[in-house]
Amino acid sequence: MTTTQVTLVQIDNYGPWTTTPEPRREMDLQTLQSRLFADVAQFLGHRDAYVFFTRFDNMIAVTNGVDGAAHATLQESIGNRYPVSVSLGTAVAERPVDALEAANRRLQTAGSAQDESRTEVLAGEYLSETERSDLQVAHFDVVNATGKYTDQLNEFDTFINIERAYGSLMRHLREAHGALSFFVGGDNIIAVCPDLPESAFSSAVAHVADEVDIELQVGVGRGASAHEAGFAAKHALEDCRHDGTSVELFGAPAAGD
Repeated sequence: MTTTQVTLVQIDNYGPWTTTPEPRREMDLQTLQSRLFADVAQFLGHRDAYVFFTRFDNMIAVTNGVDGAAHATLQESIGNRYPVSVSLGTAVAERPVDALEAANRRLQTAGSAQDESRTEVLAGEYLSETERSDLQVAHFDVVNATGKYTDQLNEFDTFINIERAYGSLMRHLREAHGALSFFVGGDNIIAVCPDLPESAFSSAVAHVADEVDIELQVGVGRGASAHEAGFAAKHALEDCRHDGTSVELFGAPAAGD
């Protein structure tokens, strides 16, 4: 069994702020968003968590091992250094998507994302040391993306192909297994998964190949934190590249095998 702690990081009242007292320069907004993501990623990364930018005004973090006090410190730090504040909702579930749904509800119950009176909500549950169990992370990439796309197509068409693979994979893993998948740059996708056997990852790779004709490979890891599981997945992906396989498991065997 795996247990995933998910934190939703949501900028408070961001849409109205971007247009008050008048619309702000787009590159100033892009700079703020990228710096905020970098700061949140650094803070949580130092605590062996992962954070993914999604739409930038909303970020999804896998925070196994990060307690309520650390979340409060992150929130305070952002409030002290940025012209915007953030609300944090955290929940725990076996399936990552269920944890995210519960984290979302905690913020939605407190008010709209564009409600100026709803600021710096800190709501959630956090895994204790005795409650923690391993989580499972899968690291996908496109087979020979450089040779097939980067060195053959212009960058925009290359990006379209990578996004097609990502869209196909993220929908399949969410609908079939309640997993959350995130594009992390280059041709790489990281998926946070419940307990899945090797056959589930083989099926995911086959689904993308059938739907969008793009070949993926994936390394799967397990660990007590996102970093530990993700690092194991990176090593497993290197085994795929070295051995020419499509799926490799690293560390503790996946459930059902």
